[in-house]
Amino acid sequence: MTRRPSSARPGRDLLRVYLNDHLTAATSGVELLRRAAGARRGTALGPPLAALAQEAAQDRESLRRVMAALDVPEKRGRAALGRIAERMGRLKLNGRLFTRSPLSDVLELEAMRLAVEGNACMWRSLRAVAAADGRIDGVRLHELLRRAERQLRILETLRGERAAEVFAPGAARTTAARP
Repeated sequence: MTRRPSSARPGRDLLRVYLNDHLTAATSGVELLRRAAGARRGTALGPPLAALAQEAAQDRESLRRVMAALDVPEKRGRAALGRIAERMGRLKLNGRLFTRSPLSDVLELEAMRLAVEGNACMWRSLRAVAAADGRIDGVRLHELLRRAERQLRILETLRGERAAEVFAPGAARTTAARP
């Protein structure tokens, strides 16, 4: 049964759904980053992915604090769906049946980038809420948005480098060797 927003508080009800949707996505993103960092331990991708995984977990906690400040209850079942969604994402077609494909890195980096872009959009949206509701720290939202933008730059660099290695391995070395 779908619950309709009450006419007295449609914005509040929609914000509750919105924040819980983002919490579900954040849970999935943290799981993906942690798994990718573990799979790439000992490679050039390992350390930046591990650092991003730690930041993503901190960002998820920041979202939980915002939700608590706004008295938005956390739908724990939905967070479990985020974990399940990340595990289902592992079943993607990548040209290999039982082993990781080099394509897996590219696809996962793209998914991570999309997740961080979603976070950035959420922090931007919450700035509008903060302007009307003193329970949210607008300065902290600004910091979180700046961090998301930095994370996007890191992920885009990693994604671009890995795509060049996977799709045009000779071109990446040739380009780097040019004066």
